[in-house]
Amino acid sequence: MGDKDEEAAAEFGEAVNMTAGELERWLDTEESRSSGQKDGGGESTGHASGRRIVELLRKKKADLSADDYAHMRKVTGYVHRHLAQRPSGDVTETKWRYSLMNWGHDPLK
Repeated sequence: MGDKDEEAAAEFGEAVNMTAGELERWLDTEESRSSGQKDGGGESTGHASGRRIVELLRKKKADLSADDYAHMRKVTGYVHRHLAQRPSGDVTETKWRYSLMNWGHDPLK
């Protein structure tokens, strides 16, 4: 693992503030499944990413692949871009929050 992978893992760790268990429970909810852009199979991109994030959170560092680090970078980028689009007012029950949570970040934490 190189410096870029270490940096990606550190940024991913900051962006993803939900545990694997919290994220897994969230992904089982109707709110989670109903948020985000759907692919051809009916699952949103964020929901699929959330399932991958659960796997990443449970993997040992030594078992992470180049593809895993690439996904970490994608997650970090998404979380940062989406946080910049925060709507005004209470975001507790908004698609904006639900989408972020699918990507492993709960902005209310």
